[in-house]
Amino acid sequence: MYSRHLYSGVLDMLREFRIVYVTGPRQSGKTTLVRGVAAELGMRYLTLDDPAVQAAAASDPYGFVRSFHNESVVLDEFQQVPELVPAIKEASDRFGSAPLDRRGLAFPRKGLFLLTGSADIFRSARAQEALPGHMARLELLPLSIAELRSSRQNLIDCLLAGDSSPALAAAHDHRAPTRDEIARLILRGGYPEVQGMSRRACTTWFRSYTEGRFFKDFDTLYSARGDYHSRLRALAPYLAGLSGNLLKYANLANDLELNDKLAKSYTEVLELMFLIRRVPSYRKNLARRLAVRMPKLHFVDTGLASHLLGLRTEARLLTSPHYGALLETLLFMECAKHAEWAEEEVGLYHFRDKRKREVDIVLERPDGRIVGVEVKASATLRRRDFDGLAALAEFAGTAFERGVLIYTGLQALPFHRGPVRLHALPLARIAATAS
Repeated sequence: MYSRHLYSGVLDMLREFRIVYVTGPRQSGKTTLVRGVAAELGMRYLTLDDPAVQAAAASDPYGFVRSFHNESVVLDEFQQVPELVPAIKEASDRFGSAPLDRRGLAFPRKGLFLLTGSADIFRSARAQEALPGHMARLELLPLSIAELRSSRQNLIDCLLAGDSSPALAAAHDHRAPTRDEIARLILRGGYPEVQGMSRRACTTWFRSYTEGRFFKDFDTLYSARGDYHSRLRALAPYLAGLSGNLLKYANLANDLELNDKLAKSYTEVLELMFLIRRVPSYRKNLARRLAVRMPKLHFVDTGLASHLLGLRTEARLLTSPHYGALLETLLFMECAKHAEWAEEEVGLYHFRDKRKREVDIVLERPDGRIVGVEVKASATLRRRDFDGLAALAEFAGTAFERGVLIYTGLQALPFHRGPVRLHALPLARIAATAS
């Protein structure tokens, strides 16, 4: 069993909030995590995947929640019965405060409900408005490279720390990962169940997962009409092939013979299911017209994306036109996973200007300062590899702190383009086995 970095964060949030919502893809490890929390804190555990529990909750949501009295409860796969939202709000309001003490003060009770969901129903404005200030939302994505390697080094903290980070301070790695090792990380992905499986078993698992997610769960989130199964069968590998690239709805609609509205609707549902992630462009500058506004698309798991593209072996992946983009996706999603337990909150963006100079990942601090991160599949460096970071620095002005180019070579090296601070950082630092 893998140790999840989000575990302590869940415990912390339960001490501060009445409701904690852990969301993320199916099979990412949510049930294992919340069962552990329930055992540690003595919370009652129920799953709405159980038909009897689901029927009881759906038939009388208020009665179902009131039956817990003031007991702290875990409700797994909460999205199965969204009608529970107002009932949980009522319970949160009712049990959220303790009786007045002798000084006439009341102290709100915390940790009433721990919810999980494999579809992010709380992204809707209506659901968010139902629980203002009551709830903390956390994402548990598939295993990060750090979790696979039992490392506590946080990538976001490292990138924000810059020169003071041990990962940037050390000058040389004795061993860089081979291309086959990098390809293996991409092909395997981060779902806990596939770790350690044979190649044939992985293929079977991903096929089963795809059938369940793209059809069964899609049905519960979208009232589709017509032959949408064949559309989804075409859409899945198409989007996998777009991972790491700009998302143009007109092209998507034209290539798959869909109208623009339907193409966008399908994409939004797949994002709610945590199969893909759309990354907004960084254009928070008065000269925002100089930047491309289109979002970028990443598959949440590179193993699933590789499966949908028919890439089964390291050799096939390394000779595929998708290798560089999937490596970028691997690093972007690693940032997204680490952002959930980093010391400082960051926003994740991409950058591309009208001259097609681009930066794969832009980390934005709450005060607006940014760090640019570019990913290269090459083990050698050229001056023009830093052109995108230099363009971002020009675009962002004083908000730009530094740029980092992650590559597959051995040395961590400082670079400068005029006053712009840049670093080249070996990929091996991201996959460190210890911190």
